[in-house]
Amino acid sequence: MQSRTSADRPLREIFAAGERSFSFEFFPPKTDVGEANLWRALRELEALHPTFVSVTYGAGGSTRDRTIRVTQRIGEETTVIPVAHLTCVGATSSELRSVVAHYADAGVSNVLAIRGDPPTGPGGTWEATEGGFTHAVELVEMLRSLGSFTIGVAAWPEGHPEATSLEADVQVLKAKQDVGADFAVTQFFFDSADYFRLLDRADSAGVTIPIIPGIMPVTNVAQMERFAQLSGAAFPEGLARRFHQVAHDPVAVQELGVSVATVMCQQLLAGGSPGLHFYTLNRSTSTQQIYSALGLQHRLPSIVVN
Repeated sequence: MQSRTSADRPLREIFAAGERSFSFEFFPPKTDVGEANLWRALRELEALHPTFVSVTYGAGGSTRDRTIRVTQRIGEETTVIPVAHLTCVGATSSELRSVVAHYADAGVSNVLAIRGDPPTGPGGTWEATEGGFTHAVELVEMLRSLGSFTIGVAAWPEGHPEATSLEADVQVLKAKQDVGADFAVTQFFFDSADYFRLLDRADSAGVTIPIIPGIMPVTNVAQMERFAQLSGAAFPEGLARRFHQVAHDPVAVQELGVSVATVMCQQLLAGGSPGLHFYTLNRSTSTQQIYSALGLQHRLPSIVVN
C-alpha cells in the first residue's frame, strides 16, 4: 500500500490553490483480462503524476460493483487521488447512500456526481428508479449532506442532448454549483471554441467553479463517430474527412488523433483552461504522447508519497 502524507488530498484544496488539474478517466471492464489491461494503462499513466483519476459506471449503471472495487483499489494501492463516480441510474437513494459509505470507508473523499444515461442507453427516455433521484442536483445535495466530499459534476460544451437551450443547460450547471459542486468536467468535444463559449455562458450565469475540458483522442474512426452520435457531440465534417482519409491505417489514425488533440489542448491551455481531463478508453499510448507533446510529462505530483 502507498503511504500519503496528505491522506488523499481533497481536490478542492488543489483548485483553491489555483493549480491546474490534469486527470484521466477509465471505464470498468467486464472481464478479469480487461481489468488487467486497465491496471497496466493506469500504472503507465501514474508515472505522469495526474491530479486524479476517475472510474465510470458502465451503461445503464452496470458494473457498479467493479467500479467501486477498482476505485477503492486505486486509493489503496497507488499514489493517485481517485475520484469515484456516482450516478442516479438503477439505484434508490438509500442504495446510493450505501455506495457513498463504501467510498468513505475506503478513504475516497472526491466524487463525480452525474445523472447518468437512461437505463436503455444514450438517447433513451429517462425514467428515475423508484425511490431514487431524477437529477444530478439531488446527488450533489445528498453528498454535501453526508460529509466533506469534494464534488465534481458534468458540463456540456454543446449543451446536454436533453436541454431545451444552451441557456437552460448552463442554468443546470449553476444549480449544481449552488447546492455544493466544487468543479465540473465537460463532455468530450472537438472544437475548442465550443469550450470557450461554454465558459462565456457560465460566467454570465454566475458559475465560478473550475470547468475542466474533457479530451478524447481519436484512435478508431468508427468508434469515435458512434461515441459522438450517442453523446450529442458534433464530429465536424472537415475533421471527419481527415480521419476517413486514413481510416484504413490504425497507426495513421492514432497519429492524427494525437496531433489534433494536442493542438486543441494547446489552445485550451493558452486560453486559460484550469487543466485537462483525458477520456483514455483504458489505453495509455495516445495520452502519453499528448502529454509529451505538451511538455507535461515532468509535472510534479500534487501529493507527496513516502
